[in-house]
Amino acid sequence: MMIDTHAHIDMDSYDEDREETIQRARDNGVKYMVNIGCDIESSQRSVELTEHYDFIYATAGVHPHDTKNIHGDTYDHLRILLDHPKVIALGEIGLDYFKNYSPQDVQRKHFRKQIELAKELDKPIIIHSRDAKQDMMSILSDYYDDPNGKAGIFHCFSDDQELADAALAMGFYISFAGTVTFKNADNLRQIAKTIPADRLFAETDCPFMAPVPNRGKRNEPAFVNHTAAKLAEVRGLKIEDVERTMELNFHDLFGIGESATPGTVSYQIRNSLYLNLTQRCTANCVFCTRLTKPIVQGYNLALDREPTAQEVWDSIDDVKRYDEIVFCGYGEPTLRLDVIKEVAQKIKDAGGRVRLNTNGHGNVINKRNILPELKGLVDEISISLNADNSEAYDEVAQPLPSFRGMIYDEIKTFIAESKKYIPAVQATIVTHQEDVDEAKCEDIVKKEFGVNYRPRRYNITG
Repeated sequence: MMIDTHAHIDMDSYDEDREETIQRARDNGVKYMVNIGCDIESSQRSVELTEHYDFIYATAGVHPHDTKNIHGDTYDHLRILLDHPKVIALGEIGLDYFKNYSPQDVQRKHFRKQIELAKELDKPIIIHSRDAKQDMMSILSDYYDDPNGKAGIFHCFSDDQELADAALAMGFYISFAGTVTFKNADNLRQIAKTIPADRLFAETDCPFMAPVPNRGKRNEPAFVNHTAAKLAEVRGLKIEDVERTMELNFHDLFGIGESATPGTVSYQIRNSLYLNLTQRCTANCVFCTRLTKPIVQGYNLALDREPTAQEVWDSIDDVKRYDEIVFCGYGEPTLRLDVIKEVAQKIKDAGGRVRLNTNGHGNVINKRNILPELKGLVDEISISLNADNSEAYDEVAQPLPSFRGMIYDEIKTFIAESKKYIPAVQATIVTHQEDVDEAKCEDIVKKEFGVNYRPRRYNITG
């Protein structure tokens, strides 16, 4: 099921077939739609749509193009509209220095005033930003500073990586429209790869900018699937993965729909099946949300108890359905070595392929070299190196106090030993960490160990 977070089906483009357009959206799997207000009149029309269709929600706000028309009663009308139970955000608001339909000083003034109204009413905001990056970042930074917050959505994102990173740092979600499917949008697709899964949305912004293969036609909510499919493609995922993630994001931001059910033991991403054995870990990495938000691609990996080996095996429907079955989860699997060995043996006996993702602490945890025990059971092992020296590792990984000062060398030994027993070995780092020299990490992995190297940005799968 898909969500169109930004539509304008109240516009006169749909006067002849609005009902049919809405039905096509439902027929094509659109679960929720947000119709966006651009002025008082369109906001009122959006509210009226919500009263006729239970899956449509609305926003109310004044677009930067229309700020020149704001008069004495505008904010009183906005307050009334924002009080409606199905008006879930204030917007779209922002700055547009490309068309400049309203003077820039007027845009800035009412951008601030509408932000202040949203803060007063505890509403997220929907941002329109075009050719106004510096003023946009400057104004927003006066009001938002929580990267884990629910500030709102940058809609139809079309700017650069600097603005995307700034928006994320202030607690915004990033939504991509049909433009991400356009042939000349390579830079935008590169940015789309960098957005954390729990901050990603798709939209149509219909009737504008229909995605490929409908480019040039009037856009409509049913076409949001094409945008989602492109996002999945550039992120190395299936469309089901981004649909699931965006549905959870919609719930997290607006409280609409269902949250992810905790206790997930096995979960599919792409054509891999992941097995969640434990939430315990011998590290508390600075980038990890294991204890605060154990969500991966829309799955909730919080465990109230650790599953038995039989429960883990029973959670696998058919090992041959998947390219690989991965011991992973939001914890360190080798803390449950016996479960790994028992389940891996069953997977191999059934004709499956096994990968183990580990922080490399397994030998210290189990007080012996565990790698000979994994020979023949594990086809590939992925080991988190995460730093180029011991001091940096301790800062980034925050290992147990008893492990500090020594565990980094143990991880390096574990990587070297793995080559003797596991057919495929890779070492990984999480990028964008202070005090970590990524180039040195790559040299260590390739030159010292001669194994595959994979840099990855946290919460980015693909």
